[in-house]
Parts: sequence; structure tokens; C-alpha cells
Amino acid sequence: MSRLTLHTLDSAPADSRPFVEKAIANNGYLPNLIGVLANAPQALETYLTVSGINARTSLTLDEREVVQLTAANIHGCDFCTAGHSAIALKKANLAPEVVRALQTNVPTGVARLDAVQRFATAVIARRGAVDDAELQAFIDAGYNQQQALEVVLGVSLATLCNFANSLAGTPVNPQLQPYLPGAV
Repeated sequence: MSRLTLHTLDSAPADSRPFVEKAIANNGYLPNLIGVLANAPQALETYLTVSGINARTSLTLDEREVVQLTAANIHGCDFCTAGHSAIALKKANLAPEVVRALQTNVPTGVARLDAVQRFATAVIARRGAVDDAELQAFIDAGYNQQQALEVVLGVSLATLCNFANSLAGTPVNPQLQPYLPGAV
């Protein structure tokens, strides 16, 4: 049971409704995160806007999903873990064993993804103040300064969602339950 109102299209504030309609059209259902964020139209707009910006970064979809899954795991957000596991499997075509590793923040065995996972973990743990060796390891793995900042962007997006879900106690939609840790 959500601690905050879990809006539907009909109950959402007027300023949130266009965003709710778009989410339903994109997903075929209303993700409960959107229903929660609808309580604050600006938070919902920020989430959707930053999601769109994040999708245009130079990081690949699978690299962006590594950031999202790493943050969801560290922040303890089952909703985002399930949602991003679904994306990682269905859209980024990551192998189930890679997704399972990401769900528990252990190495995946894929060098480039592990470099993103380690760097995202460091960014979160040190609130951006990674040490020189951590930044250099990310660069040495074939990434650049732009992509280091794109990881920070992804973490900021994840933080909005993860913290909103934690505040609300957002239930995981039935459509996402097959992607929870232990189910993949």
C-alpha cells in the first residue's frame, strides 16, 4: 500500500494528466511510479524530461541501465530494480545472468559494464567525490569525461525515482513483478 496517493488518470491533478496519459500510451499501463509522481506535477515533469535527456547521452542503453540498476540496488528501490530489469532484458537485450548480477551489485563479467557499475557505485557512495584512481579507472576502461558526467546525470535521475518510491512505499505493478530480484 502506497503511503502517498497512487493516482490514476482520473484522479491525477490536471497539470499531471498529460504526463500520465503519455505514460499509459508508452507502457500500455500506468506504472505506479508515475501515479505517485503525479502528486507533484513538477516532479513528474522533471522525471520525464530528465529521462528524455538521459536517453540522449553518449552512454548506450545497456550502460544507462547499469547506472539505473546500480542506483536502485544501492538505494533499495524494488520498483526501479524491477522496472529497469525489464528494460535491460527486453530492450537492452542483456542476458539474465548479467541482470541478476546488476540486481545485487556484483560484477557482471562484462568488462565495460563492470566499469560503469564500479564508477556509478563510487559516485553514489562518495556523493560525486570519487577519488582520482576511481575516475582514472573509468577513463582507462574506454570512457571519457563527458560520460563520467553522464553517469552523474543517470544517478540524479535514479535518485529522484528511488527516493520518491521509498517515500511513497510504491507497490510494484503486476506487470513488473516477474523482474524483481529472485524472479529473473
